[in-house]
Amino acid sequence: MQQVKPKKALGQHFLTDLSIADRIAATLDEYKGIPIIEVGPGMGVLTRFLLDRGHNLTVVEIDTESVDYLNRYFPELSGRVLEEDFLKMDLASKVDNKSFCVIGNYPYNISSQIFFKVLDFKDSVTCCSGMLQKEVAERLAAPPGNKTRGILSVLLQAWYDVEYLFTVSEHVFNPPPKVKSGVVKLTRNSTTDLGCDERLFKTVVKTSFGQRRKTLRNSLKSLLPSGVAIPENPMFALRPEQLSVEQFIELTNIMSNLRN
Repeated sequence: MQQVKPKKALGQHFLTDLSIADRIAATLDEYKGIPIIEVGPGMGVLTRFLLDRGHNLTVVEIDTESVDYLNRYFPELSGRVLEEDFLKMDLASKVDNKSFCVIGNYPYNISSQIFFKVLDFKDSVTCCSGMLQKEVAERLAAPPGNKTRGILSVLLQAWYDVEYLFTVSEHVFNPPPKVKSGVVKLTRNSTTDLGCDERLFKTVVKTSFGQRRKTLRNSLKSLLPSGVAIPENPMFALRPEQLSVEQFIELTNIMSNLRN
């Protein structure tokens, strides 16, 4: 059987422990019948377990060598191995605009971008799970008050319940990465409207964490017209990682009123 050579430029680290691939595939067991898009399948170690579970699977792979491998050894995926850049795809069109799930052993170098992409399709992505660099996985699930909390923590947790499931050793990959990995699961929550200007919400979150060492009073004043003072609200004395999603929504509404 031919082997695919891992390519550093694509952030490829192929999982060799089948038991871990099985555990990752199991995160979607409750979504039988819903289309699944797997990102970066490589040589299909996770793909095999997803197919064995009977999922309606489409895989997206940018590496031509991996695409050739998948087409050769996974004939049951005929027509569903897409040689495309996941970050540039219209995901909904690939599943006939149905609700779908996303899964993968995500390339470390684009993992954050993948989750921003999922956010763009939050009304269609029912669940998103998979493996990424441990510190990034922990950040996605970080609660208020945790120093690792960041932009993606807040934006994802506004729309998803985020769980950090388990840690994976660096020694079960070829080649071994220099860091440990973590597996996360995002399950779409019941939120359909944040109760604030969503575009301004994103701006407030990104601006706050862009100067995370400053209090919100200092970091957010750049969003206000000249001469408009920030009110004496205790939230403005906090740093961004201390705020919950609900507090960021409240903050966004305050900022909206001040801007108007």
